[in-house]
Amino acid sequence: MISSPEISVIIPVVERYDNVKDLFHKYKRVLVKTGKTYEFIYIIDGDFKEVWEELHSLINMGEKIKIIKLARGFGEATVLSIGFEHSFGDIILTLPAYEQVETDEISNLLAPLENYDMIIARRWPRKDSILNRIQSRIFHLLLNLLSEKSFHDIGCGVRVLKRGVVKEMNLYGDMHRFLPLLAHKQGFKVDEVIVTQSKKDFFQRIYPPGIYLRRILDILSLFFLVRFTKKPLRFFGFLGANIFILGSIISFYLMYMKFFHNIALENRPLLLLGVLLIVLGVQIFAIGLIGEILIYVHAGDIKEYKIDQIIN
Repeated sequence: MISSPEISVIIPVVERYDNVKDLFHKYKRVLVKTGKTYEFIYIIDGDFKEVWEELHSLINMGEKIKIIKLARGFGEATVLSIGFEHSFGDIILTLPAYEQVETDEISNLLAPLENYDMIIARRWPRKDSILNRIQSRIFHLLLNLLSEKSFHDIGCGVRVLKRGVVKEMNLYGDMHRFLPLLAHKQGFKVDEVIVTQSKKDFFQRIYPPGIYLRRILDILSLFFLVRFTKKPLRFFGFLGANIFILGSIISFYLMYMKFFHNIALENRPLLLLGVLLIVLGVQIFAIGLIGEILIYVHAGDIKEYKIDQIIN
């Protein structure tokens, strides 16, 4: 590892991790074969005493490793942002602290980077439990329905990207898993490369109900960020207008029944629903209008494009 490496390897330690020394040597062997200079950066998200001690043991053995330990858990998006900030390579390789793919195939992601700005690994064929595969397919089905570009394994932590990509990214919350889609939105060229799934990645993942709800909310957030970041009125205006129209139809129907069929409106819950929908529609439309005004005021500070080339 040197002061100006060609590749920065960022390994976030967030939840799950394998044997630190064994995995480090596997990753290092792959980097040595590339013939490029490199640096290893471990970011420990909170109190992982065993990982901390193992990494210090590697440093005492002469390995050049940068360790960044956070005071408490801040989440993988924050961890990756810190890793990007403290890296120096023009090429950034993010790797999980556990084996997701066969390590010997990681180098296959570097060659396509000549024609792309970001390459993500796609574990195929998937050999883990059928429950994992069902969860993954449903997640990607929803994601691809709402996004402009389709991916098959966006959750894989093995990614290679150019430094120009991370300069344009602002990660927060759980947006790290959508990094390829956010990069595509900015105009970067993103592609998937098929690699073999590691045999150590076959365990079954069952999450509490709250996790699944958060994933759905994340997808909806991404849908808004990708499609309506600079035009919120199209989203809120369309939604508000439809709710307003529905409320108006209900209200006009009740008025018709009152004036032409002499049907009393008292004790009619439908009347309350109609009025509520009209008010709600106006409020949602107003939110979109306020958002549009804010975008207009700050449009000059928002960049959502990337210039590929300038000639002469």
